[in-house]
Amino acid sequence: MEYRILGALKQYKSLHPVRFHMPGHQANRKIFPAFKDAALDITELSVSDCLEDPEGVIAEAQNDIAEILGARKSYIVTDGSSAAVMAMLYAARGFGSKLLIRRSSHKSIYNACGLLGIEPSILRCNELNGVLLPPAPIVVEEAFQKDSEVCGILLTSPDYYGNIAEYEKIRKICHQYNKLFMVDGAHGAYLRFDADNNSEAVRAAYAGDFADIWVDGSHKTMPTLTQGALLNVNDERLIPRVEEGLGVFRTTSPSYPIMASVEYGVKYMATYGAKLIDTIKRELMLMQTRLAKRGIQFYPASSTLQFAVDFGGMGISPYLAQEILEKRKIFCEMNDGRYLVFYLTAATPISRLRKLESALRRIAREKSLKNTYEEKPIYTCGVKKFSYLTALTFDTQEVPLEKAVGKVCARNLGVTPPCFPLVIAGEVIGKDAVETLSRAKNTFGVHNGTVSVIRVGGKV
Repeated sequence: MEYRILGALKQYKSLHPVRFHMPGHQANRKIFPAFKDAALDITELSVSDCLEDPEGVIAEAQNDIAEILGARKSYIVTDGSSAAVMAMLYAARGFGSKLLIRRSSHKSIYNACGLLGIEPSILRCNELNGVLLPPAPIVVEEAFQKDSEVCGILLTSPDYYGNIAEYEKIRKICHQYNKLFMVDGAHGAYLRFDADNNSEAVRAAYAGDFADIWVDGSHKTMPTLTQGALLNVNDERLIPRVEEGLGVFRTTSPSYPIMASVEYGVKYMATYGAKLIDTIKRELMLMQTRLAKRGIQFYPASSTLQFAVDFGGMGISPYLAQEILEKRKIFCEMNDGRYLVFYLTAATPISRLRKLESALRRIAREKSLKNTYEEKPIYTCGVKKFSYLTALTFDTQEVPLEKAVGKVCARNLGVTPPCFPLVIAGEVIGKDAVETLSRAKNTFGVHNGTVSVIRVGGKV
């Protein structure tokens, strides 16, 4: 299979060109020796095409990708899934100014709603073992019946824990009510190449088989450089607005190595992905079976390669467990205060699973770790005082986080990762949210220990 963008970059490098163009390192090995592949880092040239208006190798690569993914159109994004999400909502804005989302949607969705004047309607979701689940189809249908002004639904699926929404049922509901079906599938790009998705015995899991428009976070689960993503469209009505939105939110200085890696990731997985995925899935299931026999608990509902070990359920501090793992040079994707989430992909060597399994067994046997878990605050949604868009219009004031309980949130507050808000603008800040934010290592919306709340009686 031809790697068009990478081929163009290598061809240009082979010319030993006299560079008088960006980027500023000029591929000068004397002053830029640490980056050996800098010669592949170029800008828009006659040989490299232009992402903003492609007609050469980039256009050909995007056409190839769309054919592989089963999309009408696919667009490479080098700004991560966030820019793709924003362009997707830019397109949706032409169909209405209200949108159904799950509470645990990525912060980029909320940011886009604020920028574009879209009112998010938060769907009720059940919980399993401390993890919010995707909305049930009946909840989606009830929301459409309740408010005919919403333009559609944007699902975040899969999520960090491997939960996948019931795509087929929700698509039918969307079509029944003539609504857009959008998916932020940032964590599920590899699922297009999972052979089980073609089996009638297994529920299909790839967003692109059902959505009108969806985002693939290529860099999360495929052999692609960080920030590489795709925005894919099946509903042709959206294409003009999508391209306009990409022009607004996508950088005009895209990384050519990232672009090349997106194309590479898709085509490599199309060739080798099914076998690699099957191997890692089989090994993961065997490891889970062995660990379960030794009392090691993990999140049971994952339908993806995400592996979340439930240290809270075992009475072990995930922070202490993380320290021990990192001393053994094992690094997880996320620590949410209960689970350590381990991110597996088709590129994960089986030998790494062996090391992880051995380390988890040692931690589970360590007597000094027993009863070290501190219960996470039982999170409850804050009382909604104002709609999201209305809350963003009020004058604000900064207050210390510990004194924010009972005040109305003016800007979303959350933990990163997983980058979704604990408190949404317009909601009352609860004690449990303050406790969670106080414990978290990395947050958003908290600046130097203070948060923005609505100033009573003050409106811009």
